[in-house]
Amino acid sequence: MFDLAMPWWEFAVRGAICYVVLLLLLRLTGKRSFGELAPFDIVVLIIVGGLLRPAVTGSDHSMLGPFISIVTILAIDKLIGKLAAVFPAVDRLLEGRSVLLAKDGKRIAGALHRNSISQAAFERELRAHGVRDVGETEEVRLEANGRVTLMKADR
Repeated sequence: MFDLAMPWWEFAVRGAICYVVLLLLLRLTGKRSFGELAPFDIVVLIIVGGLLRPAVTGSDHSMLGPFISIVTILAIDKLIGKLAAVFPAVDRLLEGRSVLLAKDGKRIAGALHRNSISQAAFERELRAHGVRDVGETEEVRLEANGRVTLMKADR
């Protein structure tokens, strides 16, 4: 139960590498990927988790190995969070910046396409904020966390 198939530090290194690589891959897929979880996003998360398990724990079947990896991943996550809070450049690198989708009631040309947002999803976001048409907005942004925020026009 506690016999490790490899040295303890290898679990830590494997966990750290998988965390960093997955973080980079998710960052490269864009903001919208996990800002609004659709059923296929959930399926992707489940599959990715299943595929990463052997990358992190190798052939180990002990109870201790996965916990070493988990502690390492949580520690790195906490460290990255603290670095992002202290250094704005790290925060921008990890989170990105917000993107303007509409200004003064007009869509920004190509903004939806560049950010992989369908017209239907954009309209759904407007309705979720109590807006029937983009013309009723002053500004619509895709935030760094993948959420869409808007400011209603004063009319």
